[in-house]
Amino acid sequence: MIVCSCNVFSENEVRRALSSAVRPARVSQVYGCLGYPRQCGRCARSIKKIMDEASAMPCPTRDRRDCSGDANTP
Repeated sequence: MIVCSCNVFSENEVRRALSSAVRPARVSQVYGCLGYPRQCGRCARSIKKIMDEASAMPCPTRDRRDCSGDANTP
């Protein structure tokens, strides 16, 4: 399913970004991880919902970092 019609990225792409060792902590970081700029923002709720679902799953590594490489507290 297409989540963002401006950048044309899918739910699967968001889930892949969230399942990587470099898990984004904020919706704004998902755009960066996928290499897209934030545009109209209509997809933010959908991305947040996917993030909430993914947060219920264990992180693939103990050393979580956002896509910019800054360490986050696990």
